Amino acid sequence: MSGSRRYRLDFRALMAQCESNYARLQPLLRALGERDSLDLTLGRERGRTVSIRVLERSPYTTTLRLQDQAVHDAMPAPRLTVRLYHDARLAEVTEASPFRRVQARYPYPNSHMHQRDEKAQWNRFLGEWLSHVRDHGHDTAEPWRRSGTGD
Repeated sequence: MSGSRRYRLDFRALMAQCESNYARLQPLLRALGERDSLDLTLGRERGRTVSIRVLERSPYTTTLRLQDQAVHDAMPAPRLTVRLYHDARLAEVTEASPFRRVQARYPYPNSHMHQRDEKAQWNRFLGEWLSHVRDHGHDTAEPWRRSGTGD
């Protein structure tokens, strides 16, 4: 791409993704209830564990950390911090390991090799991950999958 074309954030697409992610998180929030953590197993035999931890609760927001179990020592497990805005019904990735804060856009090229649309990519990944958890995750508590998953 030529250096003269500047990246433009597709705000509508990002907000649509954040709305879908919020809806996908609702069954997990119901399963959490007042608890601060929930572990789900993906797969039946020797499945991986996805951990969901509440980092902060307030009347208008909830901050969660979602972390998958590492598949191999050489491949770090995905870990996302997600903020849910209950009044707007949005959920956005605010941090993604091994990075700290996820910015809306990055200059390109950059020293950390971030993509220009990294925030949009992390939010799309969250949506795909939540769909996978919905389809393949289970725990020993009462069923947490219900309608309203956003798909």
